[in-house]
Amino acid sequence: MRFFMVLGAVIIITLIDASFSAEESKHVPSIGGFPMRHKIEKNVLSNHPSENHGSNIGNYPLTERSNKLEKKKLSVVHSSIQAFSADSNPLLKTAENEDIKTIKPSQFNKNRSKSRKKAHPRKKSHQSVPIVSPVKGISSVQTSSAAPLLPDRPVLTMKIYEPGHLNKEIDIKSICRHRGKYLKLLILIASEHSHFMARMSIRHTWMHYGSRRDVGMAFVLGRTMNASLTESLNEENYIYGDMIRGHFMDSYNNLTLKTISLLEWTDTHCPRVKYILKTDDDMFINVLKLLDFIEGKKKARSIYGRLARKWKPIRSQKSKSFVSRQQFRGTVYPPFTTGPAYLLTGDIVHELYVQSLNTYYMPLEDVFITGIVAKRLKIRREHANEFRNSRISFLPCNIRNAISVHKIKPIEQYNLWRNLMDSTKKCE
Repeated sequence: MRFFMVLGAVIIITLIDASFSAEESKHVPSIGGFPMRHKIEKNVLSNHPSENHGSNIGNYPLTERSNKLEKKKLSVVHSSIQAFSADSNPLLKTAENEDIKTIKPSQFNKNRSKSRKKAHPRKKSHQSVPIVSPVKGISSVQTSSAAPLLPDRPVLTMKIYEPGHLNKEIDIKSICRHRGKYLKLLILIASEHSHFMARMSIRHTWMHYGSRRDVGMAFVLGRTMNASLTESLNEENYIYGDMIRGHFMDSYNNLTLKTISLLEWTDTHCPRVKYILKTDDDMFINVLKLLDFIEGKKKARSIYGRLARKWKPIRSQKSKSFVSRQQFRGTVYPPFTTGPAYLLTGDIVHELYVQSLNTYYMPLEDVFITGIVAKRLKIRREHANEFRNSRISFLPCNIRNAISVHKIKPIEQYNLWRNLMDSTKKCE
């Protein structure tokens, strides 16, 4: 009887071991063909958790015998996993069937990154290019080089110039009422974006004459890529409403475009004005002297100013006045009035604007407009000594006898204005 009891117990133990081995030898799922050892151990150890925190396998208590069975069964599972993984995963072949823990994650990531680079090669970064004007070939930004950035071949100005203006904040009626029907003089002042103090000093001094019904005044500027500067200009123009802004990029090489822009604006909004003075924001203009000068002139189709004769083009690229032989083939410029200030009769504005667009571009605006284009249109250019267009002594009598004085700092505008208006000082 005792023998049968022992035999039955042995049979029961054998059946339990066999059933446990069959369950544990089932296929273990893997992730990407790469089984993870710690997950396998976790699944095996947690199939039948006990109520306490100890680990039971097959509800067997943790005896010495059960521990041995655990190790034996885990070793069988691990060996089968290694055999399967070595055949299906090339990464394990290179490790020569070492234990999975010996393969470092960094090695796995390194191989993955190499395969990604081959599949998706990184694009080469492109070098930034300089911003150019909307028209091909002409630079719209001022560079550190003194030499102008110009096209290799001559280009018609109409291919460079973008017509139109930002008229949203302009007070056109105060600048030119009734399209200039009653306006004797329109003064347009070429200015740069950053020259706020220059504009303010002019507003406080000789721009005072813009309040006259027969005189209009405004500044002329281009565009800028500086967003904060653009916002400042918008605010300034909202307050004063006296800045005409074209679509061209404002730079030294685009001064010709700035002059064409003021011609276009005058032709569009003030075509009936009698005289137009083009000048710069570093000039002092004796407006009363200029009005007296106009009264004595009766000739039409004329340009008045400081006449330059037999000036030769500068071929050195180091000079900001450089002009290539492709832009001007002659050896001497036609007579022209120098750019700081010159006076146009109103009857030539439309012709100058149209003809300038049909002429090959040149960055020297005074040579281009009052020399080359005016010569083609057979417009008279007349020298007037009152246009000094240079820096002179600030003595009251010198200022009163001059129409235009050049290279004036903002603070000096007030000194000249004071000398001009000082009635206690008499001139012979």
